[in-house]
Amino acid sequence: MERNLADIFEIVVDTVPDREALVVGFGERRLTYAALDERANRLADHLARAGIGAGDHVAAYLYNGSEFIETMLAAFKLRAAVVNVNYRYVATELAYVLRDSDAKAVVYDTRFTPTLAEVESDLPKLGARLAVGDGDTVPGSIHYEEALASGSPVRPQIRRTGDDLYLLYTGGTTGMPKGVMWRHSDILAAGLGDLDGARTRDEQEARVRDGRVDRHLPACPLMHGAAQWVALATFYAGGTVILSPDPRLDAGRLAELIAAERATIVTIIGDAVGRPLADAAAARPKLDLSAVRVILNSGATVSPAVKDDLMARMPGAFIYDTYGSSESGTFAKSTSGAGKTPAQGRFAPRDDAVVLDDDLRPVKPGSGVVGRLARSGPVALGYYNDPEKTAATFPVIDGVRYIVTGDHATVEADGTVQVLGRGSACINTGGEKVYPDEVEGALKSHPEVADAMVVGVPDERFGERVVALVVARGDDVPVDLDEHVRRHVAGYKAPRQVFRVEAVERFPSGKPDYAWARERASELAGREPAPAAAPAPPPSSRASTSSHNPA
Repeated sequence: MERNLADIFEIVVDTVPDREALVVGFGERRLTYAALDERANRLADHLARAGIGAGDHVAAYLYNGSEFIETMLAAFKLRAAVVNVNYRYVATELAYVLRDSDAKAVVYDTRFTPTLAEVESDLPKLGARLAVGDGDTVPGSIHYEEALASGSPVRPQIRRTGDDLYLLYTGGTTGMPKGVMWRHSDILAAGLGDLDGARTRDEQEARVRDGRVDRHLPACPLMHGAAQWVALATFYAGGTVILSPDPRLDAGRLAELIAAERATIVTIIGDAVGRPLADAAAARPKLDLSAVRVILNSGATVSPAVKDDLMARMPGAFIYDTYGSSESGTFAKSTSGAGKTPAQGRFAPRDDAVVLDDDLRPVKPGSGVVGRLARSGPVALGYYNDPEKTAATFPVIDGVRYIVTGDHATVEADGTVQVLGRGSACINTGGEKVYPDEVEGALKSHPEVADAMVVGVPDERFGERVVALVVARGDDVPVDLDEHVRRHVAGYKAPRQVFRVEAVERFPSGKPDYAWARERASELAGREPAPAAAPAPPPSSRASTSSHNPA
């Protein structure tokens, strides 16, 4: 069996053709594996006749829906790759991604026609344009369903391999988006659970036929890797993917969809999804959420209070935290349930995951040395059209190729990894380093705090001072918040100023928008925006870093 995304999907189709593969919304569209395969075949035929073949790229500029899934599968069948386009991009960002990726076709929602129309004439490589929806279209477009109706339902007769490329554009926290390139066989191993070790067609058929049939609802957009990976992993296990088509999170409808479709696994992205979902479930006590057995978290942290609330509303479920990146796949994992919740940010690493110090040597467990998370083994090939960033991010150390992330961590004496956060977001106050993730976790563990973000703003004495933006459940910041935080973190990490805000800005992936937070905090503090990393003040100022002046 070739470890190829299209080949494995077709084996599943042949094994369980009549099993439900995909549900969109409250039954607006239901597709069996055979029906989904036929639609993907028809789209592949249309794209092939439009000149798409091995190594080409097809942009998916779409909300959640069957069309996104079908576009991925059709591309894989042709040995092409999909370019995931963030639907929040403005014209300049859209043009950059389509140009950088050398996209030769685009499948787009007509709600995005105005933005696409601004840039499409400046993209000479962009050919086929398929429009989803009833709105106005850009010149040269064909309606998506018309394209499928004219396409052949027969599978493309193409020999594929595990070396075919999967592409994932990631925005990260700084700079323009980068296209992360993976071999199919590597993304299967690193991001999709490795098929439980299935290596032959017979093993894969048995896995699908005899294994657990889960109903998996990713509460996140397919334009991000987390949703793509869990959807593909569900298909390869013969399960059902349930998609919410709502472009913005409606936690009430999400809770109702989980109940209506008897979802057994729900993927969330940190507190940005977990908190409103827990609140929505609490407000609807008659909803039957008993089918949920796993709450899978990826991409952002879930605070202990939110974990407790979610498990109280879904008493048959445990929370499975994964830690990783678009370039690395899954680094590590931790599980909460049955009265046990690991320390926030504490994970059990994979065997091929390490923490490397400044000299790119493994950090000794229990040493307290802060390094950067890294992985060897099946990792991404690099960044599309960017050999310099590829060389910097994927160094070869003692003959072994690694992905070295910007995430800082320490290794505890028991071998577990304590993730501190992204180095670019680190606050340097009086020579002490403060990682926002840790302080945000302490803030959000207060029962009256719904959400929080922590940044550094310029400070004449300390270089930077720690400032918090807090979304309070009540009318004001809790009076005991400072005392509460200091019970969880060292005094110098406690915010010296706390500002109440109505909401904090996050990307659709659920990850915090620290650029927005620095600007907002600086505005409220009456200062200029802080740089990403301020220079350290003189060591003599360290003694007073625990002083506190809450707003």
